[in-house]
Amino acid sequence: MMGWIILFLFVLISGGLLIKFGKLSRATYEITAAALLLGVAGYAWQGNPGMAGVSIEPREKANSFNDDTIDARNDLGERFGTAQEWLIFSDSLNRAGKHGAAANYLRNGVKEHPDDPDLWVGLGNALVVHADGVITPAAQFAFQKAADLSPEHPGPPFFLGLAYAQSGKIDQARAIWTELLARSSEDAPWRADLESRLATMEQIQPSLPVAPDTNLTQ
Repeated sequence: MMGWIILFLFVLISGGLLIKFGKLSRATYEITAAALLLGVAGYAWQGNPGMAGVSIEPREKANSFNDDTIDARNDLGERFGTAQEWLIFSDSLNRAGKHGAAANYLRNGVKEHPDDPDLWVGLGNALVVHADGVITPAAQFAFQKAADLSPEHPGPPFFLGLAYAQSGKIDQARAIWTELLARSSEDAPWRADLESRLATMEQIQPSLPVAPDTNLTQ
């Protein structure tokens, strides 16, 4: 009902303004009135004034980002400091579905702090999320850069392996994680999680002899 009221008010106001300020000839008035009436008729035929408005929110595709990634990163990297400030805001962008913005934000982070391995790991993760869980050359470069800066850092091989696993490259992921497990101490906070992932991987796809992985060379 409200839609019809608004429509008729619009027609009356438009007609009144034309009469007062239009300075049109009689023939022109008749044509204008006919056009307004034609518009009303068309609305009555096809319009639905009683239908509620619908707000369409932009959506992005589901991807590999979740809070488990954050927990793993905290176990494998720094919980405080410069990197953490950048990573927390990037996480909030990812939660909002703004995956490209999250990756670009961390690109700026590594430009300002190029020697921070945790920021490079975060950038690698953000690029994988932005690619819907697929590892890209840019993500590989970010993980490799982190490994070059901190050869003993567990984050680069762990998340590179995770990206390979998400991309379906199980053998590459297994090789990287097996090497990481071999050099991890018994009390390493990430060891139990890594052992669990490797055991699950073995159940899904038993291991086969593979050539050594050449990524993340030290």
